[in-house]
Amino acid sequence: MNDIVQQAARASDMVSAVRTTMLAPTAKKLSPTYNQTEVATLCGMDRGPFAYRMKNDEHGTLPQGVTKPERRGKEFTLAEARTWVREVRSDKLRPEGAEAVVISIANFKGGVGKSTTAMALAQGLSLLGHRILLIDADPQGSLTTLTGLLPDLDVEDKDTFLLLVSGEEESIRYAIRPTYWDGIDLVAAAPLLFSIEFTLPSRQVREEGFEFWNVLNLGIDDVREDYDVIIIDTAPALSYGTVNALMASNGIIMPLPPNALDFASGAQFWSLFADLSESLSGSGRLDKTYDFISVLLSRVETDAASAMVRKWIISTYGDKVLPVEIPKTVVTSTSSAEFATVYDISRYDGSARTYKRAREAYDSLVAYVERLVHAVWLRDSTNRKSRFN
Repeated sequence: MNDIVQQAARASDMVSAVRTTMLAPTAKKLSPTYNQTEVATLCGMDRGPFAYRMKNDEHGTLPQGVTKPERRGKEFTLAEARTWVREVRSDKLRPEGAEAVVISIANFKGGVGKSTTAMALAQGLSLLGHRILLIDADPQGSLTTLTGLLPDLDVEDKDTFLLLVSGEEESIRYAIRPTYWDGIDLVAAAPLLFSIEFTLPSRQVREEGFEFWNVLNLGIDDVREDYDVIIIDTAPALSYGTVNALMASNGIIMPLPPNALDFASGAQFWSLFADLSESLSGSGRLDKTYDFISVLLSRVETDAASAMVRKWIISTYGDKVLPVEIPKTVVTSTSSAEFATVYDISRYDGSARTYKRAREAYDSLVAYVERLVHAVWLRDSTNRKSRFN
């Protein structure tokens, strides 16, 4: 046991050292900057019309960027770029009367790209002008690490939804913190979240009428109007934390690499989730409907074995399979090693074609998910108008 304790300390020290090296000199993640052409592209405009609009800003409220001697043209911070996007895409933002759409990223198996998908989806949606809340429900804290925090060193119980689980807090607002990325806030995770697996069953026994699966759902009620999308990264197991995430969600996205082991693991996930849902529904305590359940082909390779399993997945899940695939590329592999996603990269040193392929895949995923979100908002707005007429 003493050797295990020492090994844990060495591992923690090494992760801290790696982060310091990767994120030097500040040991903190910094968001990228954007040139004028990139901001115009984010706004869905050509460079010429964008430059004209910037020059003729009637109210003087839109950022003008800063001229850098070492770079041609203007440079914009992420916050400035998002200000432009929110202005130009105002008709694409959350309408009055709609609330945040909650999406869980879930799979039984680790290594399928759950945390990277959650982070990249949040970044991509924020670049379309949306305000995002990330909730890390995985005690391993991989999503938290992608925001530049170390779960073992930078996260306490008050930074997680643990106080919500214990009943000390009724709203998750206490745990929300800003991140390095403008437009994205975080409820972090750390290994101490494992105690959820003991706390919730204990409360279920002690408290009459307590619904162990509904804690997170009720806890985010207070912040649903503060965000456009809430994205929850789950543990690779059907744990109490994962069940809470799934029951709080409007939709589920399962990243699924096309290989045999991941395919089998995915089948187990749905079987156990179905058993749990039937058990709760049969007791008359649960009536849950999802707006969408989607399967995302992730870490896709171009070999014959992957192609075969890809056919199995499409045959099994049918129209639940998203018409978007995330390729396994050097870009995404390298980005993960640097606690980053493709959206963190301002300048890629490798093949431009390889980077473009990876970036376009995530952009397509983000665009598709935004359409799903819009459909939920439209329904909510319509229902709200019907109630008041």
